[in-house]
Amino acid sequence: MAVQNVEKNVISNKLSPLKGQKRNKYAFACSLLASMTSVLLGYDTGVMSGAVIYIKEDLKISDVEIEILVGTINIYSLVGAAIAGRTSDWIGRRYTIVLAGIIFFVGAILMGFATNYWFLMFGRFVAGIGVGYALMIAPVYTAEVAPASCRGFCTSFPEVFINAGVLLGYVSNYAFSMLPLKLGWRFMLGIGVIPSVLLAVGVLAMPESPRWLVMQGRLGDAKRVLEKTSDSTEESKMRLADIKEAAGIPEDCQDDIVSVTRKSSHGAGVWKDLFLHPTPSVLHILIVGIGIHFFQQASGIDAVVLYSPRIYEKAGITKHSDRLLATIAVGCMKTFFTLVATFLVDKIGRRILLLSSCGGMILSLLCLATGLTIIDHSDQKLKWAIVLCVCCTYSTVAFFSIGMGPLAWVYSSEIFPLRLRAQGCSIGVAVNRAVSGGILMTFISLYKAISIGGAFFLYAGIAIMAWIFFYTLLPETRGRTLEEMEPLFGTFFRWRSTMKELDRNKVEGDAGAGAQVQP
Repeated sequence: MAVQNVEKNVISNKLSPLKGQKRNKYAFACSLLASMTSVLLGYDTGVMSGAVIYIKEDLKISDVEIEILVGTINIYSLVGAAIAGRTSDWIGRRYTIVLAGIIFFVGAILMGFATNYWFLMFGRFVAGIGVGYALMIAPVYTAEVAPASCRGFCTSFPEVFINAGVLLGYVSNYAFSMLPLKLGWRFMLGIGVIPSVLLAVGVLAMPESPRWLVMQGRLGDAKRVLEKTSDSTEESKMRLADIKEAAGIPEDCQDDIVSVTRKSSHGAGVWKDLFLHPTPSVLHILIVGIGIHFFQQASGIDAVVLYSPRIYEKAGITKHSDRLLATIAVGCMKTFFTLVATFLVDKIGRRILLLSSCGGMILSLLCLATGLTIIDHSDQKLKWAIVLCVCCTYSTVAFFSIGMGPLAWVYSSEIFPLRLRAQGCSIGVAVNRAVSGGILMTFISLYKAISIGGAFFLYAGIAIMAWIFFYTLLPETRGRTLEEMEPLFGTFFRWRSTMKELDRNKVEGDAGAGAQVQP
């Protein structure tokens, strides 16, 4: 027993990445490819910000219909997110990604050939389901494949590709704006079929998630995947042992295929464990998983990104092409700072990035609201106020992208226990999309009711609440395996004491095991 403890501690120590250690290239490639599915949401978000200018003119629709058109894809994606968790438990993470690409492909075709408002709405309903699938499954697959040493880096990729998609959408707007009115917006929307086809085909080259394979009793396949995606042979053995323990399979079982219960392998009973009889740890995890997605969207980032042409119009930039060019800069800022976050998340931790990101957003939103309010109450064109508003939209996007953007997906995908992970993440995605849809479907009406400056003062107030939530309830998860997450939670506001106790017990266990092997 003492020898086993020593071996486990030695292996555990090897899980911590050495300074200068190279990242696992195979795990990196798998995470990169899976995360590319998020480009579907990003492209739709970016392209719709400019396309609505021409859709409104072509189809002669009102501002309320524009709000519904823009925002409902997020409501529709609730359907995809709600069923994606169970689907991925049944058919696997990899084929769920393929299914997401196929559904979005159909939606993009329908939108591109839409002849009226309701045809367009149906196309967005189909595309929305595909978006819901993609948003839920990409972070789950990436978190389950990546080793602990670079899990934060890899699970930041979905947000990187959301932002890359936004940028592509902005570029598409500007490129196709030169076409005749009836063709331009249809090309903007329909061109989305290209990434969906490439992704659906490319994902077939990826391996299945090792954690899903263990849940199906396919230990031999899981072992081979872990050997390819771990930083060392010792780490792959440790990861497999932890996953087997989480799945209720004896650690000494060495069979390639074992029998597992249907409930365990297909996710039955998960909703009961999440909502009806959650343990304190699961309840804490659920609150954090829902809260981080709620505040990510309730702080108004989608209003800044998708309605940026309207914000610039209100700020005094009236020419269509100038507003579209300004939005391209928004896309560049989002993409660049999300890339920065991917390199920092495993070095400085989740909490520091989240808190600094949220604090920066609060200041930027307050300045943006102030600038827009001054412009609203001025009878002349104030160039300094216009520059302030443009700079504040850029800084809001930059601060969001360096923390709150990628970290919501990173954090929620790594904290749920194995059996609850797929459905738990789908709940987070559902909340994320519901709040985003609510923001987008009410923004125009809101700023008409309380002024555009008042709307951003409201979002700044919500961001202040988010900072308090993150500071009080979210433990640091950097450097821990997925199977080590659950013990961190359950004491709610006293998580710091729990973390200190766990670390102290680990140190004492290491010291005791070392003493047992001394002659």
